[in-house]
Amino acid sequence: MERLLERFAADYAADQDRQSGKGDDQSSIHYPAVFLFIGDKSAGAIEPVMKINHKKWDNSAGVMYFHVGTGAADGSSGVSTASGPAQRQAGTFAGQEPPEAELRLSRFTMGSASGGGDVKTMRKELYQSFYRNEEQLYGLNRALRQLSYNIADYGRLYSSFDRIHLSVITRVDDPLNVFIPEISLLAQSIFSQSFKSVQMDLYVLISERDQMEAFGYGSSAGVAFLRELELMQSQDYSFSAELHVTEDGLSIPVTHQSAPLFDLVYVLSDKNERGISASGGMQGNYEIICHLSLLKNRKQRESHYDMNTGGYNNTSFKNNLMTESGRQGLVSAGFSRVKRPNESIALAVLYHFYGGLLKRMNHLPDYSLKEKLSFFGLDPASVSEKAAGLVPDNRKIAEMTGMMTHPVSYASLKRMTLREAEEALFGGGCEAYFESNYVQEAQHRLGRLQAGEELQAHIRRRLRDLSGIGVFGIAEWTDENAAGSVLMTLQSRIRDIAGHLESEKAQLVDYYESRVEDQPFPKRPLMEKHNVRSFIRFFFETVYQRKLGLLLLETELKLYRRYEAELARIHEEYKHKAQELKQLQETLLDAARASIRTADDYIGQNIMEYYGVVTEELMRDLEARRGADVFFEERYMGGITELLDEGQGRILARLIEVCRKELLESAAFNQTFEEELLNRANVTTDYNNRQILSKEELFKKLYRTLEDNAVINVRLLEYTQEHRYEEKYFFGDAESEFIRYALGADETSRIYKLGVAHEKRSSGVEKLNIMGGFHLEDLMYYRNGRVYYETYVRNGYEFHGMEAERLPELR
Repeated sequence: MERLLERFAADYAADQDRQSGKGDDQSSIHYPAVFLFIGDKSAGAIEPVMKINHKKWDNSAGVMYFHVGTGAADGSSGVSTASGPAQRQAGTFAGQEPPEAELRLSRFTMGSASGGGDVKTMRKELYQSFYRNEEQLYGLNRALRQLSYNIADYGRLYSSFDRIHLSVITRVDDPLNVFIPEISLLAQSIFSQSFKSVQMDLYVLISERDQMEAFGYGSSAGVAFLRELELMQSQDYSFSAELHVTEDGLSIPVTHQSAPLFDLVYVLSDKNERGISASGGMQGNYEIICHLSLLKNRKQRESHYDMNTGGYNNTSFKNNLMTESGRQGLVSAGFSRVKRPNESIALAVLYHFYGGLLKRMNHLPDYSLKEKLSFFGLDPASVSEKAAGLVPDNRKIAEMTGMMTHPVSYASLKRMTLREAEEALFGGGCEAYFESNYVQEAQHRLGRLQAGEELQAHIRRRLRDLSGIGVFGIAEWTDENAAGSVLMTLQSRIRDIAGHLESEKAQLVDYYESRVEDQPFPKRPLMEKHNVRSFIRFFFETVYQRKLGLLLLETELKLYRRYEAELARIHEEYKHKAQELKQLQETLLDAARASIRTADDYIGQNIMEYYGVVTEELMRDLEARRGADVFFEERYMGGITELLDEGQGRILARLIEVCRKELLESAAFNQTFEEELLNRANVTTDYNNRQILSKEELFKKLYRTLEDNAVINVRLLEYTQEHRYEEKYFFGDAESEFIRYALGADETSRIYKLGVAHEKRSSGVEKLNIMGGFHLEDLMYYRNGRVYYETYVRNGYEFHGMEAERLPELR
């Protein structure tokens, strides 16, 4: 059921995000973009980045993705890896993109990262084998050329083909990042043959969580790469190597003149500036990568929004990161989102809808005991009729008058008791006849009676006919300890019948002792035979008719006792069913609360309270329009009991279906996130309560929430660095009241640049905080890892492929 609830909530949230009627639109990127993932550990970022771009960019179908790895499982996050040098492969993409999305993902598999089995020289051996393996280098050339040609197929999606944006993504501790200069410059060189300029950015991901086990070697490898990175970003960095390989095996040099290799280097960790681990792991960093890429490559709309809301200027940003000595600063960022918590809303509405159904099922009609007995088919008339059907009729008693008799004169009979007369006339024949034709036949019929099944079937029919009575009604009415219990009434009826039966039996015993001559049957003087025949007829019409009545009473008593036992069993069954229904309610409540607790990126106050009111109003409105029992009709929930017979999962599936169709599609859910949040914030206040949250107070809280959650995703030694420079951008509707409020908040005391990337939307707003100007030595990761790096180097580990003399000194 947990999976069913998760899928329901996720599907609803996805549908809400996709709905064009919400007024949301997507941004466009101006120039073509390529995301180059280097290393096995970066493979886990591919699918999330593709999904985010697909959701955010309307021309994301033209974005290309390229992964260079070894094919190792480590860090692949379940993404299949192609064998062979370069392959564009089709397959099932585990996201929301169409299947052809995988066609835009190319993979290149390099040699093993084992370093000949010696972990001490793994990075160095990898680097050297790269140059020794000409076939592999040619394969990389061919794969990147194919990628460049593929981009041309999507030219119509972009405003300009003059430039291409290349985003290189790697993990700081991945061995394959030893090839960063070679792969990046080869890609730049090949792309330069199709584009006038190539802008390259590097995203360095630090997963401190993953270094819990191999913290020593992992930290050393990470520091080694950062040391190489400082060289790559120095103003006098130059590079030349024969990386171009033709189909004839000829090599052509790729050269980089004195300048930093990358336009900007972003360092993103799973531990933020406050030293707190991100709850979503790397997911926030993937959001940052996509939003930074959009900010730097966004197609400007022909509107006053983009001209008047402080757009991003990459040159200006870079200049503010530069020190007087010309040293380029590193960059990090933080991301937060405020939106309607659709998953939590869906689960809250589902819980309240189900609670409303249970409340209606618990609200039983005020039936009298007679009406309750009639509901079960156990009213006295019905049970008596059922008992009468089990006992043969009295025709066979009339036939008993033809039985053979012993020769007894009336003169002898009249002084006898009725018992003596029966013995004298018939011996034990009458008893045997009655036993065979009545008692045994009644027992046989009673034995064949499926009283429990018939009672269950009757209850099911009545439940379908009377939706106001359900599982809870049956459980309560069959509880012998409850007031007005049918079972208690049945037990009282059993006592009454049993007492009446004993009284009738005693009267029959007394009657048997009365004398024949005292009985009121027709007698004629001197007519012996006539009087005997007249007595015999009278005897059977009285004594055996009374015996038949007693048998009928006994049968009815047995039937009542059968029903008593069945009702006790039915009570246990329906009590268990009622408990199952309540357990399902607890499951829904737990799921809703858990979802609300995890909605860290949103102010989750009053979700249960607000949507409890909304759901009840919608249910009452539907009942007013379509009838009080509308939710128990077959086209809605139908018979809860029948659904429960198939398990709680069946009820939940039907509940979800009705909730989605009849409640969540209502106009009540078509509010902007600001309206929804304001309504939710004030749902618990009385009309006369002056503490109602004003819109300005709400916006102030939203503004602070966005800022607090967009804390920079890197841990630095000092919170305020000497060259710290910040810019902050909202992604949202520039016309919305909240964005207008945000632009004016703290305007006079603001020491950072604030801008807006206008996207017409009503579902939420996002914030990207960018901070740059820090350097290698400011990173806590570098400072903590340096001691490991130095120790490993002293113990014979070789981390670098290039000459150690070229590397800058450790800071």
